[in-house]
Amino acid sequence: MTLLHSRSRKPVEPGLLSRALEVAGRLANDATDVITATAGRGARPVVLDTPFDWVTDTDRILERHTRRVLTAEFPGIPVVGEEFGADLGSDSAEYRWVVDPVDGTANYIAGVPWCAYSLALVDAEGPVVGVVADPYRAQIYAAARGRGARANGVRVQLTDRTTTAGTIVCTELARNGPWPGMGGFIERAAAAHAGVRVLGSAALAVAQVALGHAAAAVLHSYHEWDVAGAVALALESGAAVLDRHGQDAPLPVDGLLVAAPGVAETVLSWWQETVA
Repeated sequence: MTLLHSRSRKPVEPGLLSRALEVAGRLANDATDVITATAGRGARPVVLDTPFDWVTDTDRILERHTRRVLTAEFPGIPVVGEEFGADLGSDSAEYRWVVDPVDGTANYIAGVPWCAYSLALVDAEGPVVGVVADPYRAQIYAAARGRGARANGVRVQLTDRTTTAGTIVCTELARNGPWPGMGGFIERAAAAHAGVRVLGSAALAVAQVALGHAAAAVLHSYHEWDVAGAVALALESGAAVLDRHGQDAPLPVDGLLVAAPGVAETVLSWWQETVA
């Protein structure tokens, strides 16, 4: 099992890192203001394909604002967003911005205090810079490659674990509900005296591992914009980032495990056994 955070990743020009962190942090603060001012207050949701799939005016407004700022500040870097898709050339560009304006929209609409704004600068080796705004806790989580992770400016460093007993493991529903094997996964966690939580935001689920609140997060499926910002936090805090086969990948296409290194193999085995 190879841990992504231990692999040498391509260095990034320091000036780009600093500028990207500053602009992303400013956008995260803007998003915090908008989300806290409007959550649960007539957000005018549009239901798409499933009961778990929502779009609101806030999603669109925040993504448009993000795109305007990023295009002005970084004119050569394309943007990929949940609401308006990918700019031309994003597949082949050296860098791309990836944004989810409201991760956890169903919670946002209901006024449940668990949603996030997520923004990341990504290259071929994964997240370069990531920010996640956690509006209800008044926290901005930020990370840059080789510079560590911070919560409201305070350095975050993962404390490793040796057992899953007494810990929380996060997961999220798939697009149409429970993912195949999810029930078995929860049973295995319970047998190991770990509690599974499904809280409704992939970005915050991954961030809980980076912050040391959860031992692991398993996402059976996801979109890049859901987690790129939080994966930056996880990598810089010292978490293991693996695909469902236990191999490292910048942002795996077939599921994601983020975990404290000492329990990564255990949680991975629960996942593999239930979807075999």
